Amino acid sequence: MLIIGERINSSRKSIAGAIASGDRAFIQQEAKLQAEAGADYIDVNAAACLGEEIEKLKWLIEAVQEATELPLCIDSPDYKAIRAVLPMLKTAPMINSITLEPERLEGVLAAAVEYKAKVIGLCQSEDVIAETAEAKVDLAGQLIEAVKAAGLSLDDLYIDPLVYPLGVNATSAQAALEAIERIMKEFPGVHTTCGLTNVSHGLPARKLVNRTFLTACIVRGLDSAIMDPTDKLLYSALKAAVLIAGNDYFCMEFIQAFRAGRIE
Repeated sequence: MLIIGERINSSRKSIAGAIASGDRAFIQQEAKLQAEAGADYIDVNAAACLGEEIEKLKWLIEAVQEATELPLCIDSPDYKAIRAVLPMLKTAPMINSITLEPERLEGVLAAAVEYKAKVIGLCQSEDVIAETAEAKVDLAGQLIEAVKAAGLSLDDLYIDPLVYPLGVNATSAQAALEAIERIMKEFPGVHTTCGLTNVSHGLPARKLVNRTFLTACIVRGLDSAIMDPTDKLLYSALKAAVLIAGNDYFCMEFIQAFRAGRIE
């Protein structure tokens, strides 16, 4: 189960403040905490720094790469920002994200091949934001064809079916769950991932909703998550779900996480 640590995101007030004040130590501590908690990639996002995104994203990358050897997930809606920072990276990154919007798709895929990057593909096109499982699977198939045509391995593609707040769309989580299961069965070799926090936006007890949704996703086949690995209850739910789904042989990952004090 691949974990993408989500905490270094400029939409968070503490991160925005650290970026604005140039607090390198704070950013580096965030990176170290996630690495120690079990992240496989550290996501870095400066998209909220309007007009300064590229400059601030470069600063984040420099700071994080000084603090950890983990690979980075470059997170931006602007393919120009992604392309601008890729030469800085010390190890093969992940790119978050591509969609079926032609300019964004073409702008990122060539760079992903060049830099041997993994890619998160959102089930979204120029005129469709998929809400049903059927629409999500259809867009996933189109993303897969585009990635194959570009010469990128399916093993490097992580499809995010996109989940919307349950307070707005009560069936969104169920649609995402069905899409995850179908994508993993119908497109062997591809991966799935998900940003969990959208599902609970606007609700009380958000962490409970996020944990429950993550568990359901893993049982349906999800093999990656964009999440906060320092949230011990969330991390514990992940490890237990992987175990229950039959993907932790001899229960060793769960036992090791428990012995390391990561299970609560």
